[in-house]
Amino acid sequence: MPVLETLGGALFGAVLQVLFDKLDSHHVLNYFRGRNLDEKLLKKLKRKLMDINAVIDDAEQKQFSNSLVKEWLDEVRDTLYDAEDILDEIDYEFSKTVLEAESQTSSSKVRSLESKMIEVLDDLESLSNQKVVQDFKISSSVRPGLDNKVSEKKVESTSLVAEEVIYGRDEDKEMILSLLTSDTNDNKLSILSIVGMGGVGKTTLAQHLYNNPKTNEAKFDEKAWVCVSDVFDVLTVSKAVFGAFTNSRDDSQGLEMVHRKLKERLSGRKFLLVLDDVWNEDRNQWKALQTPLMCGAKGSKILVTTRSSKVASIMQSSYIHQLKQLRKDHSWQVLAKHAFQDENSKINSELEEIGMKIVEKCKGLPLALETLGCLLHTKSSVSEWESVLRSEIWDIPTEDSQIIPALLLSYYHLPSHLKRCFSYCALFPKDYEFDKKSLILLWMAENFLQCSKHSKSPEEVGEQYFNDLLSRSFFQQIVTYNKIYFVMHDLLNDLAKYVFGEICHRLGVDRVEKVSKKTRHLSTIIDPVQYYTSLRNAEGLRTFIFIDVDREMSIQREMSIQELISNLKFLRLLSLSSCYNIEEVPDSIGNLIHLRLLDLSNTPIKRLPKPVSSLCNLLVLRLNHCYDLKELPSTLHELTNLRCLELLGTTLRKAPVLLGKLKNLQVWMKEFEFSIRHLGELDLHGQLSIQNLENIVNPCDILAAENSKL
Repeated sequence: MPVLETLGGALFGAVLQVLFDKLDSHHVLNYFRGRNLDEKLLKKLKRKLMDINAVIDDAEQKQFSNSLVKEWLDEVRDTLYDAEDILDEIDYEFSKTVLEAESQTSSSKVRSLESKMIEVLDDLESLSNQKVVQDFKISSSVRPGLDNKVSEKKVESTSLVAEEVIYGRDEDKEMILSLLTSDTNDNKLSILSIVGMGGVGKTTLAQHLYNNPKTNEAKFDEKAWVCVSDVFDVLTVSKAVFGAFTNSRDDSQGLEMVHRKLKERLSGRKFLLVLDDVWNEDRNQWKALQTPLMCGAKGSKILVTTRSSKVASIMQSSYIHQLKQLRKDHSWQVLAKHAFQDENSKINSELEEIGMKIVEKCKGLPLALETLGCLLHTKSSVSEWESVLRSEIWDIPTEDSQIIPALLLSYYHLPSHLKRCFSYCALFPKDYEFDKKSLILLWMAENFLQCSKHSKSPEEVGEQYFNDLLSRSFFQQIVTYNKIYFVMHDLLNDLAKYVFGEICHRLGVDRVEKVSKKTRHLSTIIDPVQYYTSLRNAEGLRTFIFIDVDREMSIQREMSIQELISNLKFLRLLSLSSCYNIEEVPDSIGNLIHLRLLDLSNTPIKRLPKPVSSLCNLLVLRLNHCYDLKELPSTLHELTNLRCLELLGTTLRKAPVLLGKLKNLQVWMKEFEFSIRHLGELDLHGQLSIQNLENIVNPCDILAAENSKL
């Protein structure tokens, strides 16, 4: 099945799972029972969602060849978001009544919520009855909460060298060759892993190593190449390994027999085994496969290629080689080889100039260079080359390019929870410097982190998600003398935008500045005032992020926060960091009942209004470098779900006395004018991270800090 046909399922599946969880929550059930509402509505909604869930996979497969199916899916997605908004509102109303015992939801509000629920049910009923649904296949294997991967036919790699010359890999080749041909390791079996992002040339390098004369001189008794790919079944892979060593097919039914044969074949013999394209992260599966391979003679080697450093670690690699992108000169050699093909032909200087600019777009990815080179070979004129240069890579038709499938394959193999987190990065421009902690907080606010009551904290789960994406080369770590940050390859940024689709919009980045009615997540690097009319169309917006791309310049931007929040009542995340003309936060901020993250860092606000304390869903409040902010609302402790309060560089005079009631709160401070003695007034059960204690000059202050209940 083509990879393109499996794209949106993870995003739909994620939303459906959230809805199933909410329908089973005691908040929603207790709200209905406490107000004598018809519980049958909840059962009906769950049944309708299960009906949608049963056909969503087949619909995803057909949307690319049937525009009616695509339209149906768009309507389903919007209705699912509407259902989530209603259930979130019910959850909010329930939490509010628990927090304020005397508070009761008005009868008009109750009727409104019930009416909205009925409307969503009607929409789902209508969608279920549409003619297009009759052609969908019902998937009996699809279950909420599970990653239901559809098997696909993938072209296996072989040991045969497809490219006679590989550019820019001499150092990589010599480094790995020296280890492959060395017998200095005391262990009988050494495992060497080549790790890198999709399309960087891991398999090609492995093919050259496998067939290199120096490898033959190492006098391996046995050599075998096995393309493992995504399905790592111990019996299947063991049969493939035995078959590769014997040039025969093994029809044994049990693992016992296969392993006995493999052990007999390899015992006392020095072998080289290449396991290409390994995805397995189950250590027990690897140990089971490895058992008969341990019988080889000293000097035996296994060469692994994988996109995940986690895989290399689980396989207990004695050496892990990170394969980087090509340098510009080597990149040009790859592009030119495929674009001109006739090595003796004289290269047109104009084409070379344009070609060098195209090389820069490819960012050193051999696969991208090769594919674009083949495409350019069919275009002989300067104007045609310029047209390719001006177009986005994703404008190239899929049938003419292997770039999209190669990168989509990496995306496809992600678990659904990581797909959401990765695609969300589409909100940020290319070359954006990601801060890991900040990105995790955004994921938390969007409810992307799957945390059970007895598992890790959301922060720990987010850390795990990020590290998983990093190990799969979706991020690259940059270490400088004063900081560590992460970047995303341009092609991966394009991929994230591609899979997130029209629910994501980037003002100032996307070519079309009109914000779609269907947009749910929006970022902007420009003054959005002139687009307020367009923003009103996106009334279901959940995310609004202002991104200050030029952090060195304090440019005044016209931002009307009052108008913004009055139109966008379903916001989960509002980030206005570095909007330098925001001096006052209106009381209407309290109407954003769904809000989970509020970032007002680097703004000249002088106070936070008391209604901020009514945002009972708020998880993150960021007030870093708000130099004019001197105190916080005394009622801030009413934010019972608050997990992160950031006050780095904020010169507060005092802190709310009852803040310690927030059991999971983490407070981040750096510099403050008020004495650290005040921290003794806080009964903090969470964490207080003080990054800078320069201002503590009194030993009594330190004692007071130690006596704080941290």
